[in-house]
Amino acid sequence: MSTKEFFKVSSLESVLTHLHNFPRTEFETIPIEESLGRILAKDVISDIDIPDFNRSTMDGYAVRARSTFGASERSPALFNVTGTIEMGEPARISVKAGEAVKIPTGGMLPDGADSVVMLEHAELLDEHTIEVYKSAFPLQHVIEIGEDLCKEECILPWGQPIRPQEMGVLAALGKSDVPVFKKPVVAIISTGDEIVDIRDIPSLGQLRDVNAYTLSGQVKKAGGVPTCLGIVRDNFDELFHMCEQALSHADIVLVSGGSSVGARDFTMEAINALPRSEILVHGISISPGKPTIIARIGKKAFFGLPGHVTSAMIVFMKTVQPLIERMGGLSEKYIEKKREATAILSRNIASVQGRTDFVRVNLVHDKGRLVAHPLLGKSGLIRTMVKADGLIEIDINSEGLDKGSVVTVELF
Repeated sequence: MSTKEFFKVSSLESVLTHLHNFPRTEFETIPIEESLGRILAKDVISDIDIPDFNRSTMDGYAVRARSTFGASERSPALFNVTGTIEMGEPARISVKAGEAVKIPTGGMLPDGADSVVMLEHAELLDEHTIEVYKSAFPLQHVIEIGEDLCKEECILPWGQPIRPQEMGVLAALGKSDVPVFKKPVVAIISTGDEIVDIRDIPSLGQLRDVNAYTLSGQVKKAGGVPTCLGIVRDNFDELFHMCEQALSHADIVLVSGGSSVGARDFTMEAINALPRSEILVHGISISPGKPTIIARIGKKAFFGLPGHVTSAMIVFMKTVQPLIERMGGLSEKYIEKKREATAILSRNIASVQGRTDFVRVNLVHDKGRLVAHPLLGKSGLIRTMVKADGLIEIDINSEGLDKGSVVTVELF
């Protein structure tokens, strides 16, 4: 295959459309204690009202609000105290006009009462009489039946990540077992005669396997389960058999290195030799990360990522991460959410029309404003990613950005 044929690059926008063609993972049911960070696989419908009784939010007296109208410090309203509501017990008493019942926070409002007068706004004259110094309005200091969670309402939609507050909702509904999407399994293969294990001391011309660890961390952060299969030399048979092994158990396969044009790059050859394989993308019009391959092997996704660490990480962020999130059941609403900051660009940045540039930046607070300092460097430098706080995107039709421009930074 010629260089010209390989680099019929696709725009990032068109690449992302391919990601919709891969199926979501299957469901599994897990204990609520293990559900934090997982993705709901089914809508959660409330089968009860919460609360299922009108509940006080203050310590005070349950009354009819209209009986307090006009009450003030100069002209307090008198109430006959007819009983006490016990915490956790049903209210077996009713309230009439001019009557009050002592009630704790969380207590059940008795029949006839529609408001709670705070203790601070009442004074006990004797054990059966209080004065109220402030008017109350209906439902003041009261949570109504179903005000928190309403019966037959969809409380949590499928595709939503479970945070501590969602765990609270599930607990309130008595959901001890939670249906979630399985985490996508992502196999990671490093290629190249020059790559050695991180425990080895590299000889001249060799490099430790950095990508296996950066990609593994990115997979975990995206909600997947990484499995590192090791290093494959520049040998077609070795790579082919490793890819077969990866596809036997993983939902996604990442091969780092071997995606550029070169005599010893066998990624394309291995993909074409795999059954039910289809090349979707031969290159992406982004920098860094142009020499990227994306393929479908049956129902599974296969990525040939650049060998340079920064290129591989940025391609992962822009293509692999949204696929892991989507396959893992995350709804579009949450996939599209990014942590962003607005900043002022500290210097001019040149770009080339026809590609989308992703520039690493460091953010600094300066005189009350946030300033983005570009970290320019070759894509093989891991240090630029360590120093960077995020990325700015230069549009495919732009020739660059000027110093002083207001930019949006996608935060790491």
